[in-house]
Amino acid sequence: MDSSAEIIKKFEAAGIACERTESSKFGYDIKVSLVSDNVRPFATLMLESGFYLVYVAGFHVSPFMKVVYEMASFESGVRVLAMADASKDNTVPTISDIYHGASWHERETRDFFGIVFDGNPDMRPLLLMDTDVDFHPLLKNEGQLKSVESVTWAPEPEKKVAETPAS
Repeated sequence: MDSSAEIIKKFEAAGIACERTESSKFGYDIKVSLVSDNVRPFATLMLESGFYLVYVAGFHVSPFMKVVYEMASFESGVRVLAMADASKDNTVPTISDIYHGASWHERETRDFFGIVFDGNPDMRPLLLMDTDVDFHPLLKNEGQLKSVESVTWAPEPEKKVAETPAS
């Protein structure tokens, strides 16, 4: 059972950028920023630390598409949210051989966003027709793209309540 502090030490030792968050505000304990080269080491570290895969998803923002991974541990209760930029040709390394259930998530993400998970042996459409391989319904038009900062959830700052004088 690894605590948040132990997981963060493992990330740092592996050269993976991360930060502790307040789970009551964000819904996860650790936020991880990934580059393509550390997607697979991240997944391996998570599996070896007893984490399960909650989901893999994509979202279309400027300047790159993002892939989001959420991992959690039953034993420690720690939740990890990781984001990776897809390359310019919309590829990210697969983790389907590390987390076998990831294949379905990766295929769904390919269907909706056109992100290809390099090394996944089964990238055929999951939800769309085989004839729709170039149709990605969640892609935005260039003018509709938002920055990642504008769509990343952050809690509202706490408002101070002004004290009223006692009467």
